[in-house]
Amino acid sequence: MTLSSRQPLGRICRRSVQVSSGSLITAEPLAQDRLLPLVVQPTHGSLNLAAWAATQASWIEAQLHRHGGLLFRGFEDAGTAGLAQFLQALSGDLLDYAYRSTPRTQVDGKVYTSTEYPASQTIPLHNEMAYSRQWPLKIAFFCVQPAVSGGMTPIADSRQVYQALPPALRSRWQGRQVLYVRNYGGSLDLPWQTVFQTEDPARVEAFCQANGMTWEWGQGDRLRTRQICQAIARHPHTGDWVWFNQAHLFHISNLDPAVREGLLADLAEAHLPRNAYYGDGAPLAEADLTVIRDAYQAATVTFPWQQGDVLLLDNMLAAHGRTPYRGPRKVLVGMAQPYSAASNPVD
Repeated sequence: MTLSSRQPLGRICRRSVQVSSGSLITAEPLAQDRLLPLVVQPTHGSLNLAAWAATQASWIEAQLHRHGGLLFRGFEDAGTAGLAQFLQALSGDLLDYAYRSTPRTQVDGKVYTSTEYPASQTIPLHNEMAYSRQWPLKIAFFCVQPAVSGGMTPIADSRQVYQALPPALRSRWQGRQVLYVRNYGGSLDLPWQTVFQTEDPARVEAFCQANGMTWEWGQGDRLRTRQICQAIARHPHTGDWVWFNQAHLFHISNLDPAVREGLLADLAEAHLPRNAYYGDGAPLAEADLTVIRDAYQAATVTFPWQQGDVLLLDNMLAAHGRTPYRGPRKVLVGMAQPYSAASNPVD
């Protein structure tokens, strides 16, 4: 269903949707005034999510395009293997976490831990791998253990974020695009060996060349890469325009002021672990970044995790993040259905 045929947000009705002849599930939006997410629950008894999804892939895809994300709650807990089987039933083989941006641990096959930043840190809303020219269309989260408090995975409709931004800002960013500059080495961020999943510099250079990135090797096993990527994108199936970049996350203004001042006291701006600019290398307007962060905040939806929950997002239609938390927390992630900017005309 395209955006033009969707009900206005203020007129969304909470109604149960039963599918299949056995009326095995009900589905309704989490909140009355939001499409995102659609909560899907079994009507009674135990139901294996992967097995059910294999018979309902078309329905799930249609709801995903309408709502941006589905929260599956109350299904049989099939563990890590069940998450992989669920994604495989919808989109085939899972993807490797290549060209990494955050620390993760590979759990089993191509299922990973969610970003392993300290519990005290907030991870801003973002679309997975929107800092690159290739990304997954689907991303799924599986809650193994919810935190004692906090640790939510806030989500936001990327269409709503796009629409909330001033047209002049959207036009400016679309035309100028976003340049990401990353410096690896020196223990301030991920080493290049982790990011590119190789110890071989030649393989790094081949990846960079294939993906339109420039690279520069420095002393002490250091590496700098530069890549120009999209600021907005158009969904290949719904035709919806979405805000699709991670400039607000990569830009140094995302850091705590004290951390920012400390880094700039020790490093020249060109040597910061990561930063973002307009595609021509000019500094981003921090006023723009404030407007962008406000748009994400206005679109944010939060919910407490329950053990066994599976959250499936269309990675272009919905952004995600993480709130600080206390106590043990374990959320696993799988990604599927590769897509590239080369297949995404934005003119």
